[in-house]
Amino acid sequence: MSTGVSRRRFIQTSVATAAVLSVPAARAMESEEYVEALVVGSGFGGAVASLRLGQAGVETVVLERGKRWRITPAGDTFCGIATPDGRAAWLSDTTILPAPLPSSPIEVFTGVLDRKVGTGTTAYRGAGVGGGSLIYGGITYQPTKALFETVFPSCVNYDKLDEVYFPRVRAMLQATPIPDDIFQSDAYLSSRILVEQAAKAGLTSIKPDIAIDWNIVREEIAGKKVASIIAGEVYYGTNSGAKNSLDHNYLKQAEETGYVEIKPLHLVNSIEEADGGRYRVQVNEINEQGAVLRQKKFICRYLFLAAGSLGTPELLLRAQSNGTLRHLNNTVGKFWGTNGESTTVLVEGVQTNISLGSPGVIAVQDLNNPVAPLILETFQAEPLPQGVISVLGQGISKPEGFFTYNEKTQMADLFWPINSITSKNNLQALTNTYNLLNQANDTVLAAPIDQVNTGHPVGGAVIGQTCSHLGEVYGHRNLFVLDGSLIPGSAACANPSLTIAALAEQAMDHFLNQSRRW
Repeated sequence: MSTGVSRRRFIQTSVATAAVLSVPAARAMESEEYVEALVVGSGFGGAVASLRLGQAGVETVVLERGKRWRITPAGDTFCGIATPDGRAAWLSDTTILPAPLPSSPIEVFTGVLDRKVGTGTTAYRGAGVGGGSLIYGGITYQPTKALFETVFPSCVNYDKLDEVYFPRVRAMLQATPIPDDIFQSDAYLSSRILVEQAAKAGLTSIKPDIAIDWNIVREEIAGKKVASIIAGEVYYGTNSGAKNSLDHNYLKQAEETGYVEIKPLHLVNSIEEADGGRYRVQVNEINEQGAVLRQKKFICRYLFLAAGSLGTPELLLRAQSNGTLRHLNNTVGKFWGTNGESTTVLVEGVQTNISLGSPGVIAVQDLNNPVAPLILETFQAEPLPQGVISVLGQGISKPEGFFTYNEKTQMADLFWPINSITSKNNLQALTNTYNLLNQANDTVLAAPIDQVNTGHPVGGAVIGQTCSHLGEVYGHRNLFVLDGSLIPGSAACANPSLTIAALAEQAMDHFLNQSRRW
């Protein structure tokens, strides 16, 4: 392993009850592994932290609850949406992809897609080395300055992100708009139809940057690679290797520094203060069926939480409830949101190739909607019949959701006020936009607009409330949040991955260049 990892120390601590219980000496000692920096989670925030720490020569361990998914030459790493198996879901005996696809029985496995069912909402997240990048569409969408500044506090400088950090992330992910030759292929018929319909309705469309290797997509089209991106296979992983997920760039480069070790199948249970201003993290190492193999403890000087807006708030709330982080304030678990998301299906009456083509390669913008701004993206979440187009809407949701800690289950319960003023406003804005589209194109909605499900949950440990604008948790020096938990409710009419990574890049620059405490 790396030279940095090989220098790591192990601290032996006696168990207080050992003498009373006459536990054999070998079991009377618990091993605590010391590492300078510990990163919990390997999604967009954790991947950024890992690389920048490694490049700075900081001995770092990354704890990831999911498994490592290596692309095979046979193109069979992941299961397909039409034929799901245990690889499709995180420790579930049924598939969990959103309705209308019915659940299917599967074997329990540490699969790539997970969800949290709350009151008023169901939120989806990824599991595996690369986090949410394994299951997202690669959409690297930058919000406008005007909308960004309506969501984030003034301590977050949009111009700095725009000049330095948004471009840095796009370059790392090699994110570019879909090329015209691929956009004109059969796979993207539904996206082209939506662009044409938007123009008829007086709406503008853009091609956002997408973290996809378009040369591999061309190989898919030519039959040289297994059809993945052109077949809408993104939510359970992309077998062709075309998706530039974080394990292909940030995390790969982090390991190559020799100072970063990624530990898959390591599920963090608790975090607490330790002596000397350090932190102790308790972890279960599990197998691919979720069974606990062994328990571990890590001691670190710097702790970076990047378990996502469903994982990080829960860890902080558990620590607050158990008194292991004594100085957390009362904003932990609050200011959560659904990213203003909605889904619906447009009935077109013409061939649409709905099962083909990756999502979000175009975005219809209605930013001047008189009720609330929003964008629409094609959304192939499940197999649907020809003649329809599934659409994902993203707006601005106020951070009205929150978590509470359930002492009985020792988990965080999620609450979202589905009938809030924000939800009603977004529904009215969506209704206005779809009315424009339908009237201009003789289309209809197949079902009511769904505002319950979200694939981009954000908030729960937000900037200016739980954390500083650089992610450091108030009251806890050297404890950082670097994931979607920082974002107050929505990413301002945008897919949030770019913003998460850019905020993490900025925080790590500051930590390493100005505030590193050795």
